[in-house]
Amino acid sequence: MFAGNEKVSFGDINLSEEPIRGNHSPGAGGWPTIRYFNEETGIEGGTYQKVTDDAMCTELGDMDHMVAYVEGYGNTSLCSVTDGAGCDEKELAYIEKMKVKSVEDIANQLTRLISMEGESMKPDLKMWVKKRRKIMEQLSAAKKDEL
Repeated sequence: MFAGNEKVSFGDINLSEEPIRGNHSPGAGGWPTIRYFNEETGIEGGTYQKVTDDAMCTELGDMDHMVAYVEGYGNTSLCSVTDGAGCDEKELAYIEKMKVKSVEDIANQLTRLISMEGESMKPDLKMWVKKRRKIMEQLSAAKKDEL
């Protein structure tokens, strides 16, 4: 699914062979230990924040949760505003609503979404903010190409 996306890489570490420690704290909070690394976290990475009451393996075994996690923390998107490929119903509805907006309206909405990313909110809402940001970035680029 993310194989062609240069912003996403997956890794697996066997602690009996690669005993990493430091600030990574493998096993803290249970197994498996899921961490993400991006420009924001640097090499220290960030800890996965669960969005349901299910066990982590059940939660991330759900494809929708896994995709939302990778898209949100990987700062990437499977959803294409040009043809709707990879978009869920919520994203498609948002694209339809926003694609008729002016360049200025899109820029304002994008600024608002960026400012919201630093706010404290539930993990699922944070993911939705990040998804909308990716959509608005694509719409902004498309509108500028039209000019």
